[in-house]
Amino acid sequence: MKKIIPYVRRFIMSFFVLYGYNLIAVNFNMVIPINVITIGAVTLLGVPSLLALLLLKVIAL
Repeated sequence: MKKIIPYVRRFIMSFFVLYGYNLIAVNFNMVIPINVITIGAVTLLGVPSLLALLLLKVIAL
């Protein structure tokens, strides 16, 4: 159980980071969808994956 709690905590924090980013980015039409893949990427890789997702969003536009 002690090994699972840090991963759950990071998963929840990743959700809130993406949600906070989307609250700011909605004004610029740069919203990253919140789903299992994006939350998993931010959970495993942190802020660099958020920047990579943002870069993919810019390229896709």
